Amino acid sequence: MNRRIAFALAALAAACPPPPAARAELVKLEILRREPYAGGKAFGEVGPYEVIVGVGRYTVDPAHARNLGIVDLALAPRNAAGKVEFESDVYVLAPKDPAKGNGAVLFDVHNRGNKLALRFFNDAPGDNRPTDEASAGNGFLFRRGYAVVWCGWSGELLPGNDRLLLRLPVATDGGRPIRGVVRYEVSTDEPADVLPLARRDGHGSYPPTEKGERDGVLTWRMREGDPRVPIPRGQWSLERVPVPAAKGGVPGVLGQVRLKLAGGFRPGYLYELVCECEGPVVQGLGFAAVRDLVSFLRHDATAANPLRTAAGKPAVARAHAFGVSQSGRFLREYLYLGFNADEAGRKVFDGLVPHVAGGGLGSFNHRFAQPTRFNGQHEEHLYPVDRFPFAYGDATDPFTKKTDGVLRRTAAEDPKLLPKVMHTQGAGEYWHRSGSLVHTDPLGAKDADVPEAVRVYTFGGTQHGPAARPPGRGVADNLLNPADYRPFLRALLDALDAWARDGTAPPPSVYPRIDAGTLVPFRKAGFPAIPGVRYPEVIQAPAALDLGPDFATKGVITVEPPRVGGAYTVLVPKCGPDGNELGTLLLPEVAVPLATYTGWNLRRRDAGAEGMLALLMGSYIPLPAARADRLASGDPRESVAERYGSYEAYRKQLVAACDDLRRRGYLLKEDADRLAEGRPEAREVFRPKDR
Repeated sequence: MNRRIAFALAALAAACPPPPAARAELVKLEILRREPYAGGKAFGEVGPYEVIVGVGRYTVDPAHARNLGIVDLALAPRNAAGKVEFESDVYVLAPKDPAKGNGAVLFDVHNRGNKLALRFFNDAPGDNRPTDEASAGNGFLFRRGYAVVWCGWSGELLPGNDRLLLRLPVATDGGRPIRGVVRYEVSTDEPADVLPLARRDGHGSYPPTEKGERDGVLTWRMREGDPRVPIPRGQWSLERVPVPAAKGGVPGVLGQVRLKLAGGFRPGYLYELVCECEGPVVQGLGFAAVRDLVSFLRHDATAANPLRTAAGKPAVARAHAFGVSQSGRFLREYLYLGFNADEAGRKVFDGLVPHVAGGGLGSFNHRFAQPTRFNGQHEEHLYPVDRFPFAYGDATDPFTKKTDGVLRRTAAEDPKLLPKVMHTQGAGEYWHRSGSLVHTDPLGAKDADVPEAVRVYTFGGTQHGPAARPPGRGVADNLLNPADYRPFLRALLDALDAWARDGTAPPPSVYPRIDAGTLVPFRKAGFPAIPGVRYPEVIQAPAALDLGPDFATKGVITVEPPRVGGAYTVLVPKCGPDGNELGTLLLPEVAVPLATYTGWNLRRRDAGAEGMLALLMGSYIPLPAARADRLASGDPRESVAERYGSYEAYRKQLVAACDDLRRRGYLLKEDADRLAEGRPEAREVFRPKDR
């Protein structure tokens, strides 16, 4: 069925919701484990938390109007009632007394099975099994009283490392396996003899058919634009790794397929296998899993709801979702496809925070979907990820002439179903993830109108994820960028909840603009000529792809590699004289700099593909310490001694920057006070050096 028709029917269903017997929501939340969190530690007035681990069991009616947009759902096996069954892992951290919470759920969309909310809001270490006090970090989310919820949404993941799994049905054609063309691109930064087709360990792959393994075409090239060079069939083979015994080969969990190459894989090179595969999972059910779990927690008043109060009422009045990178793109596509209403037409999320998602959607709802894929400048090409629409408001695609926007379907159905959206991104997203297209037209000619329900915040001088301190280099030329944007996320989450709760206006959007001269082509950014630092000659710009005639209407790719019909235009923030960015929201350490902070970095020669963007990495380039150092090296940037004179003068400016951000609502007092103290290593910059 045409997707436009499907979503028109979905709108009709919202106006005339089906009777309860026809709904196919979360049918059972089976609790496997329930125990005190962090040893029973109390978090302020909210008190202690508990860990709730379970499995959500779902049945979905393929004929329900709100499910018609799920690709291949009609081809999935059905139970005796004609419904499609699937299940997902569920993990909850909630106040032991739900009535003491703040009435809000924070749903953390996992990233490749990994839980991230505690790392990004609580400054906690990464932990997929958060149970002890260390996993609570600074306790921010718990002190605020959120119930933090996760569930599996990706059918591509393998068991292991406590990853959250989604066990999906496989689509068939009259009981026969569905087959189709699939493309896998793999690369490595270290020499290797064998690589998973999914490019990452912990991920499964669609198995090639006998024909696919026999006739598949493997090629290599150094850069995306280079000609593909075929590798003779006798030089490569495939190894099939069964699904780990922990899940016993549950239907819908993919096994791993590995590619072996005679002589091994060379660092930096791109290897692409195009072959026939079979057994597509119905990946679009990941959207239904999230929708129906959160709706259940909000509305179910039975004892089956672990977030029900002692008075027998659901404790959830509001629900927000947070997603990082891949999972931020998931939220954008969730919203674009109209999933923010449950089968009864009720609003699911009140607020969304797609973080470092850039302008992308994802490979989340088509036949042979590969959710972990994205589009980079050097790696990961030509997947249906960074595709139109990019902006939240309406725009016209210059290649198809179609008018669309991320909010369009939901706004047309009922504007009351729209969540408040805080789109947050760093400098890195402008270089690596098409970030400018969120707030410009597709050709980068003019600023877009950002809808009233949306705020856009650009964290200048930050990379995709903060580097460790002290920073290393990895495969890159320069030190990696350690600027830590997490204090901004805490303040903005408080603002989002108030915006959803009582309409309190959040801080204004801050992002570079064409009309202000702060958003420009990357070759005109005005980055200074710093000795020993190479400026990029490349940037990631999404291509307009032709994936075959059935992709737009049926979600079926028939052309691999896809035909490229042109490219959309991306822009970057303009630089000031020290290379730091204009028109953006700056952390105190970037606003009062001791270094140049960028969203880009380049691959070193020994890592292969020299001069290409180092994937999702930014740069940290210390300022010269004194005037003599600047003159000796030819560095055009003002030295630390010239711009501040003393550590005390530097601290005074740092304190002023923190106070300004706090007054404007972009920092909480607790973070402003901490950041105003400065980092210990900053004082060392001002100590006299032996000459």
